[in-house]
Amino acid sequence: MATVIIKRLAKSPFVLITVLVTLAAFSFTPRFPFKSFRNSLQQQVQRLFTVEELALYNGTDDTLPILLGILGSVFDVTKGKSHYGVGGGYHHFSGRDASRAFVSGNFTGDGLTDSLRGLSSTEVKSIVEWREFYFRSYTFVGKLVGRYYDSEGNPTKSLKGVEAKAARGTQLLEKQKKEEAKRKTDSY
Repeated sequence: MATVIIKRLAKSPFVLITVLVTLAAFSFTPRFPFKSFRNSLQQQVQRLFTVEELALYNGTDDTLPILLGILGSVFDVTKGKSHYGVGGGYHHFSGRDASRAFVSGNFTGDGLTDSLRGLSSTEVKSIVEWREFYFRSYTFVGKLVGRYYDSEGNPTKSLKGVEAKAARGTQLLEKQKKEEAKRKTDSY
């Protein structure tokens, strides 16, 4: 029965063309055609960096990618070399985790740190949003062992605390917006 159907279809030039086009499409398709699948594979094969290792990727060696850390997550920002490379406006972020500077604006010495001590919940929320920007815009390549990830790449209490504080910042901003909207409606 199946043989009869195949013989009938084989006589049709349209079937032959369809089969050839399908085979050609598969042969020219990248090995991992779905970007999200490829990204999930990249995240599974991640590297753990020490502070000293990350410092090597600061844009001064043209043979190495430029890496940036934020809240212990490390991203390849080489495609933004004009910004993150030597002489670029964001070079101070390259080869380190300078999470605090994303909101403090202090791009020198003590300001280039991953410590968020003393920042408000809304400032911490802003840093978490910056990290989300890097996840969307650049390739995640690994984690920085230290304040936010342990030697096995697991989140530390510090990272969990940062994320909880950011959530409080979100709640605070939502509450402020509601109060402001209420004041506007009450004034009419």
